[in-house]
Amino acid sequence: MNIVKNQIPYSLHTLYIKYYKKALLFTKSFVHDEIIAEDIVSESLIKCWENLKGMDDPDHIDALVLTILKNKSLDYLKHETIKNETINQLMDLEKRELELRIYSLEACDPNEVFSNEIKQIIAQTLAELPPKTRQIFIMSRFQNKSNKRIASELNTTIKGVEYHITRSLKYLRISLKDYLPIIQLFLS
Repeated sequence: MNIVKNQIPYSLHTLYIKYYKKALLFTKSFVHDEIIAEDIVSESLIKCWENLKGMDDPDHIDALVLTILKNKSLDYLKHETIKNETINQLMDLEKRELELRIYSLEACDPNEVFSNEIKQIIAQTLAELPPKTRQIFIMSRFQNKSNKRIASELNTTIKGVEYHITRSLKYLRISLKDYLPIIQLFLS
């Protein structure tokens, strides 16, 4: 049989019929994913068929198919390794960040947060406020009365109560600026 140079000795269909099942089993045994294995086998058989275009003697097709399958499977597995390492690094980073948050919360002692120093700053700031502003703030924040109830008890408007509370908070924010991130949870 004479083969004309550049004539393809195998059609793509013939390659699929002859090698697909064996190639799929081989590839799947390494990549452990049937869909990925199918993709690798298809790409490999197409690449093999393209390489056969320039060959006169197709005696080494088995070796060519196996080599292409091996290389494509290796490329996939190496990519998966890099992807898994990156995911693990991100998970380690998230774990460390979570541990830091846990440590921070465990180290947060409410007694320290409201230490005597802070209580003194609050008392001093409240003492410096005008009497009505101080009274409204104490009724709102320490006695947990609603703005409506405070307005009723002091014969003033709800807007007036809101004004005095806002004014008190402004002074406290200035006085407690160093403690604000923690204290803000309890004063707003």
